[in-house]
Amino acid sequence: MGEPCLSDRPVIVGAGLAGLMTALHLNASAPCPVTVLSSAPLGTEASSAWAQGGVAASVGPDDASSMHVADTLAAGAGLCDALAAGRILQGAASAIAHLAALGTRFDRDEAGELKLGLEAAHGRRRIVHAEGDATGREIMRAVIAAVHACPAITVLEGVDARRLLLRDGRITGVLAGRRNPDGRDEAIRLASTQVVIATGGIGGLYAQSTNPSTCFGGGLALAARAGAVLSDLEFVQFHPTALDAPGTPAALVSEAVRGEGARLVDETGRRFMADVPGRELAPRDVVSRAIWAERQAGHQPYLDARGLIEGGFATRFPTIAAACHAHGIDPDREPIPVRTVEHYHMGGIAVDEAGRSTVPGLWACGEAARTGLHGANRLASNSLLEAMVCARSVADSLLSSRLLAAEPVEGQALPPSELPRRPDPAPLRETVSAMVGVLRARAGLVAGIEALLPIARGCSAQADPALVALMIAVAALARRESRGGHYRTDWDETDPWQASSRSLTMADALRLATRAIARDPA
Repeated sequence: MGEPCLSDRPVIVGAGLAGLMTALHLNASAPCPVTVLSSAPLGTEASSAWAQGGVAASVGPDDASSMHVADTLAAGAGLCDALAAGRILQGAASAIAHLAALGTRFDRDEAGELKLGLEAAHGRRRIVHAEGDATGREIMRAVIAAVHACPAITVLEGVDARRLLLRDGRITGVLAGRRNPDGRDEAIRLASTQVVIATGGIGGLYAQSTNPSTCFGGGLALAARAGAVLSDLEFVQFHPTALDAPGTPAALVSEAVRGEGARLVDETGRRFMADVPGRELAPRDVVSRAIWAERQAGHQPYLDARGLIEGGFATRFPTIAAACHAHGIDPDREPIPVRTVEHYHMGGIAVDEAGRSTVPGLWACGEAARTGLHGANRLASNSLLEAMVCARSVADSLLSSRLLAAEPVEGQALPPSELPRRPDPAPLRETVSAMVGVLRARAGLVAGIEALLPIARGCSAQADPALVALMIAVAALARRESRGGHYRTDWDETDPWQASSRSLTMADALRLATRAIARDPA
């Protein structure tokens, strides 16, 4: 008869910080049965677990949420929703306290006060961290332990959502897939009128990224095919300082290293950010383009952290030190070679203050959601905070929207022919990287759109990744200016008349893609 199908309990697609915290908040005051779909064992393929820098929180004696909001709006380059930013950032102190109550071991001084780091574009030291540069891993350890201790939370590992089920435009469930020991996909139907997308980012679409390769924007594809509105898709953040060494995903060299005073230099020792406002702590898009330009000019960028950390580099950044040593690099004796790679997606499923999408019964949380906090360029370390605060908002909305039933009913096994193929973005990565990388231009965008459109309309394993990439490209083509994480070499100025978010549906994207090809075939 197939897997049990838990009727009318919420289904959370994704098991990173946003998804698991939503499940925990649903059970904060009373048991609330909820099902979490995790495509891999908990914690193994979640971007949250790989976050190094920490959580941005205005908890220092010289700080205030209003100052944090001001820095966020400045980094967002005119596209942040100020009300959303204020609402989310005001929840920082309670979010940190909640994580500590769950058992997260944040770094503290001898008096027991939180140690606070500094990152780019922050006006104060406000980065709460754990184990030096292993904040995400420590947070996820505590959160996963809490999930395991909650009997009302059912985690289905090795199960990935393939389509959202609808009736009369409303969510009725999830069609998921699970790989059986014999290698065949088994289709599973999960009936639910409340589904939360918490699938993380889009790094798996790129040849070089700090994200797990499985994070290709699958939640965006699910929502788009269900008719949801997506916003700000053109804004992709590239991290300026990944370790320039073989390996996928790329090993991140946290911005916190620059916050401690590390300098960016070339092979001659020239400090190429010296004349840029903010220098090494300029907004990420500025630093990313500077490093990209250095490499294009034939130079090798380095991050020089020698002599900065009392007791040695590894005492403050053990994870980064281990990655460097694995490639024969000693940060205490030599500069660290760095490169720019895809890191974070500011765009996503358009949601309101409660995390509700435009499709009744569908919510989104974390990097998959566009809340209005990040605008055109995310302020460093705001993402983990957003996931935690918005998870509470989503849970409150789910609890208030209807009475949740907990009675299990027998599930229905579906024939494999009705199950879309397991997505595989690998064949598209070089195309996507060239089309919507650090720099974009019309010719490259149109060429990519022409290549992706038939794939997105098909039913191959690349269909969903191609759809997400196509929608990003269409949004990038429509924004004829440069702003934040979106930089057009053929429109390299910021246009004040375009200081607004852009939204589109899958139908919009397919129509605009067809029009672009007809007008200017590659």
